[in-house]
Amino acid sequence: MHLLLLLALLSADPTDKLFVATPLTKPNEFTAGIEGPACDAQGNIFAVNFAEQGTIGRVTPDGKGEIFVRLEGKSIGNGIRFDKAGQMYVADYVGHNVLQIDPATKKITVLAHDDGLNQPNDLARAADGTLFASDPAWDKGTGQLWRISTKGEIKRLAQDLGTTNGIDVSPDGKTLYVNESAQRGVWAFPIRDDGTLGERKLVKQFEDHGFDGMRVDVDGNLYITRYGKGTVVKLSPQGEVLKEIDVLGKQPSNLCFGGSDGRTVYVTEVEHRRLVQFRVDKPGLEWQQNR
Repeated sequence: MHLLLLLALLSADPTDKLFVATPLTKPNEFTAGIEGPACDAQGNIFAVNFAEQGTIGRVTPDGKGEIFVRLEGKSIGNGIRFDKAGQMYVADYVGHNVLQIDPATKKITVLAHDDGLNQPNDLARAADGTLFASDPAWDKGTGQLWRISTKGEIKRLAQDLGTTNGIDVSPDGKTLYVNESAQRGVWAFPIRDDGTLGERKLVKQFEDHGFDGMRVDVDGNLYITRYGKGTVVKLSPQGEVLKEIDVLGKQPSNLCFGGSDGRTVYVTEVEHRRLVQFRVDKPGLEWQQNR
């Protein structure tokens, strides 16, 4: 077992109240475009559209927020990811880009661009640094999937899907999970050795309410925001609903794992334009990979 993960588990506070959400930031500090949370190694939470559209906000673990960077031109961010070196990656759905931001200098570069992108929405990162992007066309009810190498080489992996949204990679790196917001299905794609995708398999079909962001924990369980229902569902890799957490607002848009032990989930919530948080039993996969 990874040493830091073991220490996190051993040091877990047995009095933790798990799966109970509380507000982290005040209402309306973000715009209605609040989305794409991700945590850096210092425990700060980053989310797009703090105070105004086109920004990325930085929020401390005790809830103090500020504008961290303004994106250039008409760019507006959505999903955010960090790599082990601390570099930030942002899905820019207006510019049809995946951006790379150096937090130390705040320099913004275009890592990848393709005119075939609809509106890159969310990002997932494999252990080797490869990025995967969901790419919905909301007006058509369709979507695509893309792979972006660490050098910025971009390749379309799948098209003619539903409205692809939340996306993440399994702990063993062999499965790409994708949800479709309008169609309410959660899918698993085998990742082949050459980086292409195999035939998808339905993990879970829900009867009501849409999906948005999604993250995987170290055990491979999926945490998915249920937009319109106001919950985050914890789903096993086999499609069993393990928990459903009320997140104090009807429109949760995305989530990430953070905190000192990787066991705090931060949720962007549109109805109140704020971040909420809750504790969980296992760390997030990305938190572990970045240690």
